[in-house]
Amino acid sequence: MARTLALDALITVSNRLQPLFAAVLCLMAAQLVAASCTPEPTAPYAARAAVIR
Repeated sequence: MARTLALDALITVSNRLQPLFAAVLCLMAAQLVAASCTPEPTAPYAARAAVIR
């Protein structure tokens, strides 16, 4: 009896955590996709603009 209650509790917790787990997996996949893209070329230093007073 206790064993089935423990399994039921485990399944319930598992069902509650499924959306969170899916969201974490989506974030990880998005991070991998973003990391695999080539970065845009940028200037190595900050651009300097003339200040007229």
